[in-house]
Amino acid sequence: MKLFYCDHFVLPLPEGHRFPMQKYALLRERVVEAGIAAADDLHVPPPVTDREIERVHATGYVRRVVSGGLTREEIRRIGFPWSPQLVERSRRSAGGTVAACRAALEDGASVNLAGGTHHASRARGEGFCVFNDSAIAARAMQAAGCVERVVVLDCDVHQGNGTADIFADDPTVFTLSVHAARNFPFRKTCSDLDIGLPDGAEDDEYLAAVRKGLGIALEAGRPDLVIYVSGADPFVGDRLGRLNVSPAGLAERDHLVCDTLAEAGVPVAAVMAGGYATDVDATVAIHLETVRAVSRVTTAVLARTGLKTAVARGHSVPLASVAMQE
Repeated sequence: MKLFYCDHFVLPLPEGHRFPMQKYALLRERVVEAGIAAADDLHVPPPVTDREIERVHATGYVRRVVSGGLTREEIRRIGFPWSPQLVERSRRSAGGTVAACRAALEDGASVNLAGGTHHASRARGEGFCVFNDSAIAARAMQAAGCVERVVVLDCDVHQGNGTADIFADDPTVFTLSVHAARNFPFRKTCSDLDIGLPDGAEDDEYLAAVRKGLGIALEAGRPDLVIYVSGADPFVGDRLGRLNVSPAGLAERDHLVCDTLAEAGVPVAAVMAGGYATDVDATVAIHLETVRAVSRVTTAVLARTGLKTAVARGHSVPLASVAMQE
């Protein structure tokens, strides 16, 4: 399985900032230490281009991000200070999801060890999200002719309002969000299917919601590809979560999603999304189990389909060229 990382593109954040930037490098180290992937399986993705970003984001917003012309209010909404490193990191994170989608179509599954920036909508960033990587990747795969229909399966504890905004009234991309109903964002944008859970929901209730939502999404969305926005923040110990899901429950979630997709023969590209536990190692451990679950999909999907998905459809596009594909 190919995995993609960009943890060496680091944002310069003020001391005490609550975003756990260090989790990405720790996760990459743990993936190798655990034997889930060899160092040769890990790749640095190319950055997404302005043209790729502008398939989903307003041109004016993209230009303000790139040039450093964001207003004070726009910077406040995003939650990060502007810097050239912010722009490059955002491009690379989205590039990782584009690359993971392309690899998933070739191999059955892939992982971006970053991504999940689901609060970025058409014309603004929000909640530590500058560009919406899942939306950019879905459109890149459609533009390349690799897929027609995509499901974005979002299990982060916060509703994927930006993804819902971008794909509103678009029948080719089905958006599903399983989240804490009373958590951020406090004004939701309707996904194709939203399942909002009450504060304090535990493993059984959470897993039932994921199972129900996944079944509906696969039936209604009829996807050629699933982008799995996993999220470590439903965890009971997460500072920004409001749900009480155990690490074992989150691991079961990952296996439920991956086993279901493997059985259906649907390729999956997973992204990490949020995780804000006081102990960053707890967040990293949850992300690691997601990667472990996804790694099991590759063999199952290839065994079921018999041919690499993209090649079978006659749309073999070299991975290195995806970021430039129009």
